[in-house]
Amino acid sequence: QVQLVESGGGLVQAGGSLRLSCAASGSILGGNSMGWYRQAPGKQRELVATIAGAGSTNYADSVKGRFTISRDNAKNTMYLQMNSLKPEDTAVYYCNMVQWFLGRREYWGQGTQVTVSS
Repeated sequence: QVQLVESGGGLVQAGGSLRLSCAASGSILGGNSMGWYRQAPGKQRELVATIAGAGSTNYADSVKGRFTISRDNAKNTMYLQMNSLKPEDTAVYYCNMVQWFLGRREYWGQGTQVTVSS
């Protein structure tokens, strides 16, 4: 089993920055993929960014050029640097990990609230 704990959310003005962290613990296997997703009130959860174990990244069009995903495999921690924040970035941000061991296994954190005021 894997536990994911997010931190770093909060209230920020438009144009500001926040850095989210996701600490992973438990049965972590090499080669896993991690990512950030978000869910705004009344909307479906959507992909923000993903990062593979080797470091390749993928971003939603809405955050390209503003957000940067990274990971420190030695610390089992993933980050999301969010710059030039907009009110439409307001959402609960969730950490995600996918591992492959006797099949595909997916894990989620509890989420951290990000609120961007205009």
